[in-house]
Amino acid sequence: MLRAVSDTVRYDLHGAVATLTLHRPDRLNAITEELAGDFRAALDEAEADDAVRVIRLKGAGRAFCAGYDIEWGAQAMRDDGATWDAMADYRMISRFVDTYMRLWRSPKPVIAQVHGFCVGGGTDFALCSDQIVCADDARIGYPPARVWGSPTTAMWLYRVGLERAKRLLLTGDALDGKTAVSYGLAIESHPEVELEGKAMELASRIAKLPASQLQMMKLLVNQAIEQMGLHTTQLIGTLLDGAARHTPEGAAFTQAAAQDVRAAVARRDAPFGDYGQQP
Repeated sequence: MLRAVSDTVRYDLHGAVATLTLHRPDRLNAITEELAGDFRAALDEAEADDAVRVIRLKGAGRAFCAGYDIEWGAQAMRDDGATWDAMADYRMISRFVDTYMRLWRSPKPVIAQVHGFCVGGGTDFALCSDQIVCADDARIGYPPARVWGSPTTAMWLYRVGLERAKRLLLTGDALDGKTAVSYGLAIESHPEVELEGKAMELASRIAKLPASQLQMMKLLVNQAIEQMGLHTTQLIGTLLDGAARHTPEGAAFTQAAAQDVRAAVARRDAPFGDYGQQP
């Protein structure tokens, strides 16, 4: 049952499962301040509804989420002027980190249903969720590791471990869905035509537990991760993200993106033969 619709996030209720759909399909659900705000409002509604036991997160159209809207981000950097205020940058990006971490802190389990591209900031939505169910041919990666970014939520290490986190962040390479499962990044991978049903099947199974039990089990596991220094790592990741956008290479990428986003991304990824090289 459709309960609420905003400009960028849609909310549907199916029994005890609330589905939040990122809804900027013409921009591959790329993240802006508006989308982040609409997402927080939708999450507020799901958390306030006692009938909701589980939250499912998905993307409309061809992708789960293509990360931050680079055109919007480049414009925001130009609007800031020539002087970079590192702490103002930290405060701004921290608002997005807090948005993703709402999924981590939610008293209700969150399943990310991932198809198509899940890259850059889009991975923060997925990695802060409790379970990831993905399409076999999904593409999950952090291309801003090559230029213009640092993973602010820093969840890669905690999800896949030291060696694999370095392998992914030192190249910016992506995983397909099957490899994501073998890495321990995702719990299930299916053909995309089956993904909707499989993700809802898992959500419905989890929803059979009492709400209090779900919250306790999630708290138990999350506390172990947080004791490993998650908050400190995220602080460093968020500060480094601002620094990465203001290196000589980051500034050059900003200028190029202001002229032609697709061309800038294509040049960034040309040596690797992925992402921006695909139509």
